[in-house]
Amino acid sequence: MNDSTPARARPPRQSRTGLTSTGARKAASKSARSRAREFALQALYQHLVGRNEASAIDSFTRDLAGFHKADAAHYNALLHGCIEIEADLNALITPQLDRPLTEISPIEHAAMWIGVYEFMHCTDVPWRVAINECIELAKEFGGTDGHKYVNAVLGALGPKLRASEVAAEAAAAGKTAAAPAAPVVAEEVAAEVAKEVAEAAQATADAPPSATQTPGDACNA
Repeated sequence: MNDSTPARARPPRQSRTGLTSTGARKAASKSARSRAREFALQALYQHLVGRNEASAIDSFTRDLAGFHKADAAHYNALLHGCIEIEADLNALITPQLDRPLTEISPIEHAAMWIGVYEFMHCTDVPWRVAINECIELAKEFGGTDGHKYVNAVLGALGPKLRASEVAAEAAAAGKTAAAPAAPVVAEEVAAEVAKEVAEAAQATADAPPSATQTPGDACNA
């Protein structure tokens, strides 16, 4: 090489934070349950937009690439459970909105369904983890600020639907149960998310979920 030839500049090194450019988690850092929520979100989107039958949506979704890495039982509980009680979920969500439910993005709507369903039926999932997971869904699949709307709605419903859990947190922190809940921030739930990932991995290794489980079984196993 001629000494006068300029060296080719190297591209800037990518940050290894485990997050994409939008702030969502990269695939390698996702647990089987996180993947289950993603597939459930896509399936519920189809239901909200096309009003397709749950069985047809289920068959289609299970054939998607990567489904084998998801917690199939949790996905099943979320998809069929949300569709079965969608009227109840909407009744809880609607008072928290500043616009008609029909004006909410189907992605945000589905993410809220998942969060509220987990508050109600998946008591093994800490309420802050449920919110954080739904924020991640909105970041990855929704609009630019959709995750903020999901956070606000679920942040208002969480303390109401998980009152005893929130009270226990407050007591452990030396606060009164009447104190307002702290804002949900990703850093605050990092340890709880890591715990869920570890528990999900152990549960998968010990006893793979049966495809015949009914909605709700996966949440309270």
